[in-house]
Amino acid sequence: MTMWMVRAGRQAVYLNDFIERKCVAIGWPAIGPVDAGVAADDIAALLIHSPGADGSRHRASNWAGQIWRFLNEINIGDQVTTYDPGRRIYLIGEIASAPRYAPEGIEDMPRVRSVTWKTEVPRDRLSQSARNSLGAISTLFLVPDPVEAEMLSVASGQRPAADADAVVDDETVEDLLEQTREQSRELIKDRINRLDPYELQDLVAGVLRAMGYKTRVSPPGADRGVDILASPDGFGFEQPRIVVECKHRTNTAMGAQAIRSFLGGRHAEDKGLYVSTGGFSREARYEAERANIPVKLMDLDQLVDAITEHYAQMDSETRVLLPLAKLYWPVD
Repeated sequence: MTMWMVRAGRQAVYLNDFIERKCVAIGWPAIGPVDAGVAADDIAALLIHSPGADGSRHRASNWAGQIWRFLNEINIGDQVTTYDPGRRIYLIGEIASAPRYAPEGIEDMPRVRSVTWKTEVPRDRLSQSARNSLGAISTLFLVPDPVEAEMLSVASGQRPAADADAVVDDETVEDLLEQTREQSRELIKDRINRLDPYELQDLVAGVLRAMGYKTRVSPPGADRGVDILASPDGFGFEQPRIVVECKHRTNTAMGAQAIRSFLGGRHAEDKGLYVSTGGFSREARYEAERANIPVKLMDLDQLVDAITEHYAQMDSETRVLLPLAKLYWPVD
């Protein structure tokens, strides 16, 4: 047996449509009808300039994969589930038709398969591991076999439901939190890597302003190794005067020569900050340690640390470059 999760849009806004029309559906109407024989890469090429994709190959590829699976991998007779967050209920049904393109049906959800809805399973009656598996954010995904078996068993009454009042294992919650932290860091780094060099420069300047400095950002062109000048007065007359160089070269570590060039011509009272999204070689770090002025080397991970620590103090111009949302997590 195979079970698919098909979400009813963000916050299940199309759930009533799924129930009343006895179907599941997915979106992306901008690219029109797509034949089942079209390759996922060709679908991605259509999606890359659609609303919301903004030219992102990763996003277009992810969406294309979901369309392709909906058209080709789901079969008549497969189990399907969707989630009602208001009632905390999983609806379970059976796929009853091949895919069809129906733009006149559910708004923004033109790719449709008929479903025979059969039963419901309260989320609180499932084990924590099953809840975790079903919490994936993708619009469409294959439910793991053990989770499918648990859902069907609970729905049929053949298996005692999990204790809804049971305390979730502390290690499970901690593992989920750690996974979420790591995923969010990688997503932030992905966003930073999509910035152009001048946007990165503006982002670093925004971090420094959030830390209480005033900044002067060099215009495009020759800057003699000074992308940003940060100081209490903004002119560099008051100490500390921080001279900043930004290099936005993904997967390219800065070497010792780059650090020596940066240090050349610095004043004795200067402080140096060298930001490299590609990281630094061991020789570069050694060069910074033996420099005659204090120099901080900041790689992509350290830049993310600085951003998340000071994001609340950032001005709106900087937040536009890297929009972030706060996540609340339950704690003891």
